[in-house]
Amino acid sequence: MAYDVIVLGSGPGGYPAAIRASQLGKKVAIVERELLGGICLNWGCIPTKALLKSAQVYEYAKHAVDYGITMENPSANFDGVIKRSRGVADKMSKGVQYLMKKNKIEVIMGNGKLIAKDKLEVTAADGSKQILEAKNIVIATGGRARQLPTMPIDGKKIIGYREAMVLPTQPKSMIICGSGAIGSEFAYFYNSVGTKVTIVEFMPRIVPVEDEDISKELEKQFKKQGINIMTNSEVLSVDTSGACVKAKIKTAAGEVVLEADILLSAVGVVANIENVGLEALGIKTEKGKIIVDANQQTNVPGIYALGDCTPGQALAHVATKEGINAAEHLSGHHAEPIDYNNIPGCTYCTPEIASVGYTEKQAKDAGYEIKVGKFPFIASGKATAAGNTDGFVKVIFDAKYGEFLGCHMIGAAVTDMIAEAVVARKLETTAHELLNAIHPHPTMSEALKEATAVAYGEATDI
Repeated sequence: MAYDVIVLGSGPGGYPAAIRASQLGKKVAIVERELLGGICLNWGCIPTKALLKSAQVYEYAKHAVDYGITMENPSANFDGVIKRSRGVADKMSKGVQYLMKKNKIEVIMGNGKLIAKDKLEVTAADGSKQILEAKNIVIATGGRARQLPTMPIDGKKIIGYREAMVLPTQPKSMIICGSGAIGSEFAYFYNSVGTKVTIVEFMPRIVPVEDEDISKELEKQFKKQGINIMTNSEVLSVDTSGACVKAKIKTAAGEVVLEADILLSAVGVVANIENVGLEALGIKTEKGKIIVDANQQTNVPGIYALGDCTPGQALAHVATKEGINAAEHLSGHHAEPIDYNNIPGCTYCTPEIASVGYTEKQAKDAGYEIKVGKFPFIASGKATAAGNTDGFVKVIFDAKYGEFLGCHMIGAAVTDMIAEAVVARKLETTAHELLNAIHPHPTMSEALKEATAVAYGEATDI
């Protein structure tokens, strides 16, 4: 079967690439081995947000009296929470099925493997094989949970993010190794529904990729919620022979042993590049990732790669833009290269975290003389009315020209607010222009303008 474009993988990078190529007049097929929508829609971004929403609703219910509402003895139905999450994922996957039909994209289920630069062999679940041909092939195979030899995932006592979303019963206690987005989100979820949670983080602070002030605030809020946090700590071994897991942990004060029902390994993501046929075609890889140029092209003409199997940030929205860029480039259109320093990152625990651009340390290390402003939500009228006063907005500007270097937020709704900072930086908006852009009152979004005012000594609300 011959096509103009074959996309291998239907996640948030693959299916937009297929749709954009179809919009540009290409005959497109997409090959998927499991479920349309990939990890993001089925086992990542979407179902985890459904779990977190249930946790937030439960938190509201428990504190309803703070809002003048009487609600007796609310409880979390763990099975119901899991069932709702899976229903949301199923609905989104069906939405991708609809998009494939709408855009006349042929969906072929099976494992795809490159056998030539214009040929892909697909092996179906029943073992049958077929050869597909295309001038252009897009590799969007995504990633999976990284496993460390000290804690191999068995799916029962040592689990990854997939198992964490569909546990048959709620554990009474859980150790979470890693405090990035995945670890922090599951820590909040399980703690909120009553599981005793301990976070073990190898680095000196949790959410270590974030600005230091954000890390300090999240640690403070997590501890207030009852989450135990161990930083500068490393899991040396895990014993699963008994009824629970026993994790031997190296800390600054010495070795300790923690016991829990389950250990969740959340130590990052590794690319799915095995058994794709890269070696046979000489497609270059480095550190477990496929090397691509600014247009997502590999070193083999006609073969593109994107998303988690390439070196960029392992984020769904990055993969989507890379997929669209790849489709436009192979169709002969100009695709604007991605500015990887203007990619927003979001963590959806409570309080939420959102950031873009330089941290304060990165800006200083880059040689900038900076102005920094921080506006706490406790000074926000909207946050006070909503009962969500934890957190702040922090902005960083170049002192000489007012260039918007970075923005870091922690608090309610900040994952929605960060887009303003992304657009502002894209348009090279200065601090002066942000200050003179009137923000609606009362809103959480005012905090961005107010933080800018703090940076320039013009604050009137703090």
